[in-house]
Amino acid sequence: MDVVGVKKRLGVFTSGGDAPGMNAAVRAVVRAALNQDLEVYAIYEGYQGMVEGGERIRKMDWDSVGGILARGGTIIGTARCLEFQTREGRRQAARNLVEYGIEALVAIGGDGSLTGATILHREWPELLAELVENGEIGQEMAVKHAHLALVGLPASIDNDLYGSDMTIGTDTALHRIAEAADAISSTASSHQRTFIIEVMGRNCGYLALMGGLATGADWVMIPEKPPAGEHWEEQMCQVLKAGRDSGRRDTIVMVAEGARDAQGNPIRSDDIKKVLEERLGEDARVTILGHVQRGGSPSAFDRNLSTLLGYAAVAEVLADDPSPEPVLMGLRGNRITRTPLSYCVENSRKIAAAIASGDYPQAMALRGDTFGEIFHTFSTLMQATPPNCKPDTPPPIDKPLRIAVLTCGAAASGMNTAVRAAVRLGIDKCHTMLGVENGFRGLIEGHIRELDWVSVRGWATTGGSSLGTSRKIPKGRDLYDIARRIEKHDIHALLIIGGWSGYQAAYQLYNQRENFPAFNIPIICIPATINNNLPGSEYSIGSDTALNNIIQAVDKIKQSAVASNRCFVVKVMGRYCGYLALLSGMATGAEQVYLHEDGVTLSNLQHDLDYLINSFERGKRLGLIICNENAHPVYNSDFISALFAEEGKKLFQVRQAVLGHLQQGGDPSPFDRIQATRLAAKAIDFLIAEADKHSPAAAAIGLQGSQVQFWNLSELPVQMDTDHQRPKHQWWWELRDIASNLSHHTPHL
Repeated sequence: MDVVGVKKRLGVFTSGGDAPGMNAAVRAVVRAALNQDLEVYAIYEGYQGMVEGGERIRKMDWDSVGGILARGGTIIGTARCLEFQTREGRRQAARNLVEYGIEALVAIGGDGSLTGATILHREWPELLAELVENGEIGQEMAVKHAHLALVGLPASIDNDLYGSDMTIGTDTALHRIAEAADAISSTASSHQRTFIIEVMGRNCGYLALMGGLATGADWVMIPEKPPAGEHWEEQMCQVLKAGRDSGRRDTIVMVAEGARDAQGNPIRSDDIKKVLEERLGEDARVTILGHVQRGGSPSAFDRNLSTLLGYAAVAEVLADDPSPEPVLMGLRGNRITRTPLSYCVENSRKIAAAIASGDYPQAMALRGDTFGEIFHTFSTLMQATPPNCKPDTPPPIDKPLRIAVLTCGAAASGMNTAVRAAVRLGIDKCHTMLGVENGFRGLIEGHIRELDWVSVRGWATTGGSSLGTSRKIPKGRDLYDIARRIEKHDIHALLIIGGWSGYQAAYQLYNQRENFPAFNIPIICIPATINNNLPGSEYSIGSDTALNNIIQAVDKIKQSAVASNRCFVVKVMGRYCGYLALLSGMATGAEQVYLHEDGVTLSNLQHDLDYLINSFERGKRLGLIICNENAHPVYNSDFISALFAEEGKKLFQVRQAVLGHLQQGGDPSPFDRIQATRLAAKAIDFLIAEADKHSPAAAAIGLQGSQVQFWNLSELPVQMDTDHQRPKHQWWWELRDIASNLSHHTPHL
């Protein structure tokens, strides 16, 4: 591909429906390519621009993609192109790519867009031959451009592409759905109304299912799993009526736009409204969210996902042994993966075909195990009463357990979601669920009460902890008091939701089993802290909400700063863990991020100050520095602000922003709600399985890659840097170079 003296040229385009995060992907591709000394061309208006050529194909520089991380949609445009669907149109597109010397393409789009890209790649040799035959290009030019490298990035709010757990835009769409449903729920409750909320997704029920789970909806309709039997109306009305009879003031039905019954007939929002009005006498309203799900600023998750995928796409193009076939860069678990693009497109089409043919088990299977597990969990949680264990009836199990639930450490959004899921799933299995108020302090003092199905209603969407928390770590006499409380309340298992103090407390109980036989019960910890500083889990409940709180605040700060040539130093939480600082820095495009893990030196500060001064001298109007709260005991955010203000005062002003506890507050993000529910379900199953063992385990649960895994609490000292309260291995550490490379232009010469 290389020609002496000529830089390799890469084209990037967005196609199909716009998705929040596309701009972040374009930015990552452009800047990563420039740092590798490639020339980059943006193809405006997708395939339409590829066919038209001319001004639609423009060379990009570093500043071309400045300030676009927070913008929704796509700055380079997208459009339908009927011409590209013809052989003649694709031949014209190939001619334009050759004319601009573009040797590699990064296609950002959904199923249809990536299908078009695979067709172009497959036909490429033939198209070049036709162009030579028609005299439009010479044979030498055809030989020079004989190979077209192609990398696809999945961008679709529907999350309907095989090959990636999440597609660009999906998380933001879930944010829009949750915000709308949370708002609708309050007005529905005021008037005791039923709302039917229709969400996008075509043949994919991901948005409806996850949106329903995240918002505590009372019924969900998805294409992959229609209600069984011929009379879906009766099933729905039975569940919703039971909810009303139990005292519920509002009813939310979440329906995917492609929902259908078991016979394949479409189920529309108006059909559901009519059924509820006629059969239950409900005052029903329909809200079709429509394109509001596509719009607005992308979430933290989508900004970072797009950034990592775009960066990986350029690395794929430059690989020493590039794949001869197009690949899709996707997300599996928490790692970027590469999968043959044709394979992904083929399997995506299989799901749609299975739904169209009525093979719903196959459709569910192709969506993956996690999709099926979450559907099963939601089917339990949405019930008005426990479906498998009715009150005042003998339990169908030999030994019902009494499981105590408590929240520990600083409050984290998603704690309530986890408690609600654990309580309802435990009760559904005919066990008694006990709520401990104020963490281990409440357990010591005996503040314990039984929680029933209704008592946790509404907890799915609220931040903080309704049970209350404390950082109390039991020791000495406390251990004796806890043992007495466990015996008095006949507690058979303990579920701890919280941060580092909760893990330490659980470890104490585990280590004291020989002295206190009462502690010989199954114990499990669910990670819940905004700091994301716990071992054995790549994400802690609450950290995603905190990241979104940070980027929303920083976006506003940047708008203020750009108006008057300012540099902001933003101090974020995290204690000695730099997760929030680094990930928020990457999501907001910060010039520099200071972490305790890296350390801060005067030479670092001088280098960064020189960079800022040079940038403002060239016309820059905004500077952004993110600083972890414990980055350095001396060179802290106050010192950095004062230093930069003094040295840069002729060019820019410096302001410091301490975000404080707004990072902990607010309703949990959809990601935190979904993960809290998923971990709680697994935790309850674990406690039940361990309860009959002679020496039950004390463990922690967490997300590792795409799997939920358990690990024994005896390993805590081995896994944890206790002096700095962070894991010895932190997966996100490897992202430092990516964040730095995309904020500083350092081409390889």
